Amino acid sequence: MLSKNFKAYLDSKTLFFEEELKKELNELSYPDVISEGMKYSILNGGKRLRPILLFATLDLLGIDLNKGVKSAIALEMIHSYSLVHDDLPALDNDDYRRGQLTTHKKFGEAEAILIGDALLTHAFYLLSEKNLTILDSDKIVKIISKTALYSGINGMIGGQTIDIESENKKIDLETLKYIHSHKTGKLLKLPIEIACIIAEANEETTNILIEFSELIGLAFQVKDDILDIEGTFEEIGKPVGSDSILNKSTYPSILGMDESKKILNHNIQRAKKLILDNFGEERGNILIALADYIENRKK
Repeated sequence: MLSKNFKAYLDSKTLFFEEELKKELNELSYPDVISEGMKYSILNGGKRLRPILLFATLDLLGIDLNKGVKSAIALEMIHSYSLVHDDLPALDNDDYRRGQLTTHKKFGEAEAILIGDALLTHAFYLLSEKNLTILDSDKIVKIISKTALYSGINGMIGGQTIDIESENKKIDLETLKYIHSHKTGKLLKLPIEIACIIAEANEETTNILIEFSELIGLAFQVKDDILDIEGTFEEIGKPVGSDSILNKSTYPSILGMDESKKILNHNIQRAKKLILDNFGEERGNILIALADYIENRKK
């Protein structure tokens, strides 16, 4: 169960983000199928974990959240584009996402490809043009560079590619770690690094927060693997067992469920201790609570 303080923080920051996101989406109108598809794909009850990580890190570093809001929206657009494309028949071939029809089932396959493309490219418009009145140009360049790096061949796309190539194969643990750290982990690391860029955090603080992001990134994907077996459609919003159907290697399939849960807990405890030891409980309480949230989530 979420603590009252953390739930209040999550609710308030999610509401703030949703309002800012809708303002940006309301500027999009034509072509109808693309603008409506973008709204459908991103306004579908996502956890908003990446924006929350960015906001929580800015709070920790004492920075106004408005300095990160355009970057947070861009990150969520990139994340949503990746899900639209992941769900396509050529990749995971999913019919449902978060309890509703996937974008290609709602709008058509060709349209879904273009909707995903539009989300990705519009994200970089937000990172550049929409950040000009908020951030210095040197920070904008660093943020765009890091975002492109972590979204592409050296990040999410690289992990997704190895994931596809590993279907119906027995892979070792190191390959699975590569898939998880790139396909999922890079976009969980990115909001924390963006916050550090905005705040001009020193090298020591940045490295501590990057280590935290890597620990929770792995934990997040291990939890996903567990939920694909132990979750329900009502909780996770899509059929369970999809990894097994696609014959994908996961932590439970390689190491077993008990060991997977131990790895999940170990990473969460290390992440929490890292924040507690370096920032204290009062200052670091939101990131500590976020780590617990990742471990205990049901979707």
